[in-house]
Amino acid sequence: MPLHIKVISVGKIKEKFFQDGISEFQKRLSSYTKLDFTEVPDEKIPNNASDSQITKIISIEGKKVLGHIKPDDIVIVMDLAGELWSSEILADKINNIEISGKSGIVFVIGGSLGISADLIKRADMRWCLSPLTFPHQFVKLILMEQLYRAFKINRGERYHR
Repeated sequence: MPLHIKVISVGKIKEKFFQDGISEFQKRLSSYTKLDFTEVPDEKIPNNASDSQITKIISIEGKKVLGHIKPDDIVIVMDLAGELWSSEILADKINNIEISGKSGIVFVIGGSLGISADLIKRADMRWCLSPLTFPHQFVKLILMEQLYRAFKINRGERYHR
């Protein structure tokens, strides 16, 4: 059974240039893997939100995401507190998951306030793209490019550097 990759993100991508870039990599990835996107709605953040309101919003968004994850999915959370991986390390992790016989990887991109403790607990791996903070739309585009690069590496195919 081919590897199935699902990307779950909090919030909707509104900018066309991000949508176009993501669509391009989705098209390129279609020859390597089945790829699905799920966007869960983000919660409205009140002006001057208290710490308890922020914690509640993060928790609500986390529950929405968890509702789309199956018990046997390998979950990789995009997290500033995660490990920094090179493209080769990502390729190796994907290859090891494929070899193990697991059929699904779920990448989770949190909302603007972060990732819930429940999602962190459910994660099999936590990946930090960079110590820089990016908008989730940009993270999704970078993730698509890195997935494409990883599959090219794993297949021994050339890709520009």
